[in-house]
Amino acid sequence: MEPVPESFADKPLHELTAVEWEALCDGCAKCCLHKLEDEACGDIFYTKVRCRYLDEATCRCTDYDNRSVLVSNCIDLKGQDPAALNWLPSTCAYRLRANNQPLPEWHYLVCGDREQVHREGISIRGRSVSDEFVHPDGFDEHIVRWVE
Repeated sequence: MEPVPESFADKPLHELTAVEWEALCDGCAKCCLHKLEDEACGDIFYTKVRCRYLDEATCRCTDYDNRSVLVSNCIDLKGQDPAALNWLPSTCAYRLRANNQPLPEWHYLVCGDREQVHREGISIRGRSVSDEFVHPDGFDEHIVRWVE
């Protein structure tokens, strides 16, 4: 992989190279949590139920290249209209950059430390359960409201 330029963190999403796009991810893994939508009002509720392919310790997909094949509803963020990223957590680098907002101080591109997202309690590390162990009808019993 080519090196990531340090100055790309404030570039608009549509100008990012593939390497820059991937490097923008802060590693929180909240996008890999199952979410529920209130169809009446459109509100999105996060659960603590994670995709079975997510390694909770690293907050990384165990088969990233095949994720869309393995999980039919896995969303490739790069193919999304930036305006449609509002379902992502308010701390997500993609959502922030889509709204022309700066990255938070704990983001590794700002602080230089990939573990800071975990120390700050932003990631799901140690706070989730695999969807292998929760029936889909029971996801609503695992709704979480983490402070961001």
